[in-house]
Amino acid sequence: MPSPISLQNATDDLTTLLQRYAVRGPRYTSYPTALNFSDSFSEADYQRQLLDARASTSPLSLYVHIPFCRSLCYYCACNKVITKNRGAARRYLDHLHIEIELLAKAIGRCRKVTQLHLGGGTPNFLDDAEMTELIHMLASHFTFDDSKRREYSIEIDPRTVTPESLALLRGLGFNRLSFGIQDTDPKVQQAINRLQPFDDVSALVETARVYRFRSVSTDLIYGLPHQSPTSFEHTLNATIALAPDRIALYHYAHLPQQFKWQRALEKHPMPDASEKLAILQLAIDRLTRAGYLHIGMDHFVKPEDELAIYQREGRLQRNFQGYSTCMSPDVLAIGVSAISSLRGSYAQNHKSLDDYYAALAAGRLPIARGVLLSAEDQLRRFIIMQFACNLKLDCKLLQERFHVTFAQKFADLLPALRQLQHDGILDISHEDITVTERGRLFLRNVCMLFDTSLTADQSRYSKVL
Repeated sequence: MPSPISLQNATDDLTTLLQRYAVRGPRYTSYPTALNFSDSFSEADYQRQLLDARASTSPLSLYVHIPFCRSLCYYCACNKVITKNRGAARRYLDHLHIEIELLAKAIGRCRKVTQLHLGGGTPNFLDDAEMTELIHMLASHFTFDDSKRREYSIEIDPRTVTPESLALLRGLGFNRLSFGIQDTDPKVQQAINRLQPFDDVSALVETARVYRFRSVSTDLIYGLPHQSPTSFEHTLNATIALAPDRIALYHYAHLPQQFKWQRALEKHPMPDASEKLAILQLAIDRLTRAGYLHIGMDHFVKPEDELAIYQREGRLQRNFQGYSTCMSPDVLAIGVSAISSLRGSYAQNHKSLDDYYAALAAGRLPIARGVLLSAEDQLRRFIIMQFACNLKLDCKLLQERFHVTFAQKFADLLPALRQLQHDGILDISHEDITVTERGRLFLRNVCMLFDTSLTADQSRYSKVL
């Protein structure tokens, strides 16, 4: 058994590494990242990509973005529209219908939809009738998979959902729920303008289990005003008591130059860098002791969860919704600002409702920008996603797929890779490069080595730790 001194040395060493690698960088939900999309990518480019995708026989994934929220959470960096106007949903659904018809016409109905995700904003801004209409709309234009393997998920704001609405969602085929908790401390909630009694959240999670949702996830954020290791331990304990299948622990990205409403947080005391590192270390220790596996990039799951199983099998994937079993190589994204991912491209819809509505009113898919992936992009995407998802790069597999020898192709990176090995982040052999248990904290740093698309303005990225 290690002595108390050796344990303290290990903690001090990790703290030093956390400080050294606490830079800014992408979350790698795609490669190239959205900051590298170009407005020269046109609707015609996307239509050609859809035509290629039409020929595939593999399953299909759908993402629908519902942008509306009834109130503003000051930490938020999502594309959303703050409104209490119920008519906003009606107009939006009418335009979603047009986009769905255009997409279905382009890609056909041969491919089964094995994955569906509703995000936002607040998807449950839609009332029960509107939600039913949306699902019927999708099912009328695409072929929904009715097998047990399908994954139909939705992000839930606990403040605006009822047990009856959860029952409806289950009846509509949803089998996964994600609840936004962020922090259970009322003082923190007041500062971020998101008051939600924990008892309400707990009751909803219990209701979800009564209705036999296959999976319940929760989101937490560290780095918010008034947070400390002591206060956040209460949040961790309360969350663990809920026994969610997945816990996402995000580092708050303070980017007030991009999101002006975040300035409202600056009138409150914010945890400094050392306090945030202490919170992160506490969270990792507390969650792993509770039996959760740290699969990397902010996510903790139960050992029997499908994400953990897929990672052990080397099949885990990552997309704009985070980690995924990703039974489909193609994600069709629907709604304002939504980003589609096809085999050879990414395509993003207009970010403003006015532009989104205008394109659809003219009978056009509302594409604003995107990127066609070069052979080099696809090579680097493969490497980045192997590290981010499966914690290992098989150099032989890389050579088989892309006809390159890793040591020759990336000779210029070998000193940096050796440094990561020296720091205990990577294990390097002739056959493969493996992320260590410690290295899971530094996945974004590892991925950044292979990213040739990083912008010079680092302030546009969030801190990796």
